[in-house]
This record gives sequence, structure tokens and C-alpha cells, in this order.
Amino acid sequence: MGKKRIIIVVVIIALSLLVSIIGAKYSSNNQWANYGNETPANTNNSDISVDEKKEITIYDIEDGYMTVKFNPDATLNNYTWDDHLKNNNGIYTYEDDNYTSKLGIDVSSHQGNINWKKVKEAGIEFAILRLGYRGYGDSGKIMLDTTFEDNYKKAKAEGIQIGVYFFSQAITIDEVKEEADFVMNNIKDKELDYPVVFDLERIKDDDARTDNLTADQITEMMLEFCKIMEQNGHKSCIYGNAKTFTTKLKLELFNDYQKWYADYQEKPLYPYEYSIWQYTETGKINGITGNVDIDIQFIKK
Repeated sequence: MGKKRIIIVVVIIALSLLVSIIGAKYSSNNQWANYGNETPANTNNSDISVDEKKEITIYDIEDGYMTVKFNPDATLNNYTWDDHLKNNNGIYTYEDDNYTSKLGIDVSSHQGNINWKKVKEAGIEFAILRLGYRGYGDSGKIMLDTTFEDNYKKAKAEGIQIGVYFFSQAITIDEVKEEADFVMNNIKDKELDYPVVFDLERIKDDDARTDNLTADQITEMMLEFCKIMEQNGHKSCIYGNAKTFTTKLKLELFNDYQKWYADYQEKPLYPYEYSIWQYTETGKINGITGNVDIDIQFIKK
């Protein structure tokens, strides 16, 4: 074997060892290991007892299937999908011995002008309206959603129950308090049937001022917003997907608060408690042009 070929072989072996070491370190990281979009064989999160459970399989909207550490201190849900979750042309209902359901949507200025009469006739019972948002650029300016007032007035007139959400890009507790004050000022003369939701999520395909927040920071800010809402007489709620709830905050500290969970599978793998499930972002509802998020609320009997 020539000297040049020996050098190439040595380099290949060294690179292979390096890849193996990195891969082992990554998969043993007790946060998560990505499976990609192919369904792994073990996706049953209820096959062993809570005391024995170490890891669970979840599905993230952007990152696919992954394993995460099981959180024994977070409240579990007891939804049983088989024979109880019905899908009628993209409209979900749920019914078992413990729960029934309501159908809802969440909307913002992205949906444009909505015909709320047609929305009501389509079977929508509740709507979560975007009240406002903070820009994800450096300035982080707070803005009122341009359709909020109109959507609130017209949806209420049709007898649709209303909740609101604020899209946060806060990076400090002071900014969270600023957002909470903004929300309170804009709902002080309004009757809400559903919670005020704190929505802090990843920005797809772009940089955001919140990219470097730690789980401790996100947890602290979400708790602060929820506490302010509760102190002012409003039910509070946090919004997130599987990755956010299992790796980006301390979920066990939110056992007393409602959760609004985003997951676009037919049947979620996510085992923890949530009261509203956003099951699609490409729904079709009469009265709305284009796509709309559709939600189902689980209501205890």
C-alpha cells in the first residue's frame, strides 16, 4: 500500500471515530435525540408505569420524532384516542366517559376579513383571537393586532365564545410585565369566556430576539405572565408544541395552569395534560379565506 493511500485510510478511520464519539454524546444527552420524520417502532407512551418510565417519544412540528426525558412531576392527560376521536373531513370531535369536546379556531390579521356568521354556521363554538404581538427584531415593538377589535365584536355578536392570545418576544421580566399591562388595557372592557394565552414560540426560518433564552428564563417569564392574569381575575394559559413543553421550560411548574398544545398528527403521542389541542394550521372553515388553525377543547363531564 502506497504512503498516500495509508494516509487517506488513517484519515478516514479518524473521522469515523470522531463521528461515533459525537453521535454517542448526542444520543446520550438526556434532553432529546431526533428520530427524523419516520415513525420509530416504540411510540407507545403508556406501555410502562410512571415509576418505571425514563424516556418518552414525542413528535415535534418542525423536528419530527424524538425521545425526551420523562417528567414524572408533570400532570398527565388521560385521553384515549381509539374509538373516541372522530375526524369528519378535517373536523375533529372527541367523546368518552370523562370528556366531551368543543370546536374552535384561532385567528389573527393573517386571516383578513372574516365572515363570522358563516364561521358560526360551520360549527365553530369558540375563537382565540390574537390581541397583539411584540416584534421579533431588535426593537421588539408591541403592536395591537389590526383585526382584534373587529373580530371580537363580530364573533361575540354571533354567540361565539372568546379567548385571546399575545404573541410574545419578551426577553426580560420587565418586558413580560409590559406585555401583560398591554393585554390588560385592551381587555378591560371586554368579556372573555376563555383564558388569556401567553404565546412564546420559535420563529421559523429567521433570527429572533428570543433565540438564546434558557429554559429557566422562559419558565420564569411564562409564570410571571400567568400570575399577573390570574391576579387580575382572568384565567391564564400557555401555548406551545411538544419540544417547547418538554425541553424549553419546566413543565411541572405549570400544573395549575391551562395548556394549549400544538401538534398536527392525527393522534398526538404527547402524554402530558392540556385542555386545548391545535390540531392543524391548514384547516378550511366557511367564512375564512385560506388556511386557519383549528382547535379542539377537551371538557370534563
